[in-house]
Order: sequence, then structure tokens, then C-alpha cells
Amino acid sequence: MHAVSDLAVAAYCPRKLYYQRRDDDPYGERDERHELPFRYDELLAPEADLSDEPIEVSPTGYRSNLGQSRARVGPTAFEALSDPSDRDVFVEGRRVRGIAHKVLEEPLAPSLVVAGDPPETGVWEPHTVRAVALARALEWDRQETVERAYVEYATHGVIRELELTARRTGAFRRALRTAASIDGPPARTRNRSKCESCEYRGKCGVKTRSLRSMLGLG
Repeated sequence: MHAVSDLAVAAYCPRKLYYQRRDDDPYGERDERHELPFRYDELLAPEADLSDEPIEVSPTGYRSNLGQSRARVGPTAFEALSDPSDRDVFVEGRRVRGIAHKVLEEPLAPSLVVAGDPPETGVWEPHTVRAVALARALEWDRQETVERAYVEYATHGVIRELELTARRTGAFRRALRTAASIDGPPARTRNRSKCESCEYRGKCGVKTRSLRSMLGLG
């Protein structure tokens, strides 16, 4: 049985997952940013003052993003996401378990709330893997077919709907195999850009170079 959060890290960097497991890392605490997607109606109200909210775009941009998200997922799904039947639901499947931040009932679907920046289109692969894992766990838990999941980029007001395609399911299965196979430190990632902000960079032994040094200025 694997934690859904483990699969997201495995998809990003297996070596990071090794260090997190070794240190029993709690993956961080949720904060006020994660509460934003439970307040859509309040945040969309014309009289709402968003200047002190923990958002990463302007108030106008945030409302615009929410409006585009509502048009993209449809009014019924947006209403359900704004006022979900259940929140922070523990779901346990055959091989994975984790917390679905929201659960929509008709049709049944989980939603994952994240605080990072969204890509221009679609969803980052670790978030895709995590969302698919939650969908599969929810499907097993309820014994009901789940065909989609949602990822909500909380600080941007961006909601992305994911159909559980063969490609996305394949990414989930690869991450599952990776997580299951780790019994020692995996090879370091070749994508050194992932190392820049990694809290395990010192333990991992990866050396990264600043732009100044690459230009021969330092």
C-alpha cells in the first residue's frame, strides 16, 4: 500500500522519495492557500477585497482565471467544486491511499488542491499521477466507476479537469512501480533544474551552478 503523495514524488524524482521516506518527512503542512478553493463564491463576489488574500496573481487576474475555469469545467462541476459534498476524505484503494481534498458525487470524482503555479495548459505530471491515484482509490473504495479528476491550483484560481486516459493511467502505473522498487538511493535525476529548490540537495550530493557562474562571472 502506497501513499498517494509518494507517487507524486516518485513521478518527480525517485531519489527525493528515498530521502523523504528515510527521514519520515510529513510532506509539509497545509496553510491558508489551501483554503482558497473552498471559498470560490466569496472570492468571486464583486465586493470581496482580494488584496490581502494569499494569491499569486492580481485580484483581477484571479477572478478572470476563476471565470475561465468555470466556463471550462461547466457550471454544474464548478458549483460542486465550490460547495463539495465532502472535503478532506481519506480514500483507500487496492494499492494506494490518500486524502482527496474534495469529492464530487454526480459524477463521482476527486479533486486535488495544490498551491504551486499551473502550467500553461494541462497539469504537471506529479499532480496528474496524484489525481489519478486518488481517482483509482476512490473507485475502489466506493465500488463505482470514476472517469475524471480535478486539480485546483489554489493561488491562481485555475481548475483543470482530467479525463483518466490511457496515457495518464500509464503515468500512474509507472510511478507505482517506481515507488514499489525503491530499496536504496536511486540514480540522481538528469534534470538538474529539479535540484535547485530541493531540500535534499545537500544530502544528495548534486552540485548546481548559478547563472553568474555559468556566464563566467563568479
